[in-house]
Amino acid sequence: MSDANVRIPEEAKDRLAAIAAAEGLSLRAYLARLAETLLTPAERAERAGKALEALKEWSGYAPTPSEQDDLDRELDRRLARVRGL
Repeated sequence: MSDANVRIPEEAKDRLAAIAAAEGLSLRAYLARLAETLLTPAERAERAGKALEALKEWSGYAPTPSEQDDLDRELDRRLARVRGL
């Protein structure tokens, strides 16, 4: 395994190192674990598609693209309200 150098602001590195230390990990181990657990946009889209298929099979629910857009806007609105935006 080869190492890679990533240039980030010192404040970001210090924050990540503090988070890693709080979890009993080195910064290297924490970043490796983070990379293994985060999903790419394509992976998230694939999972969302599979979840929608499962929901349709289970309940018959199959929103139209317009309904999905409305639901996304409503979710964004509620999240903004909770965040105080």
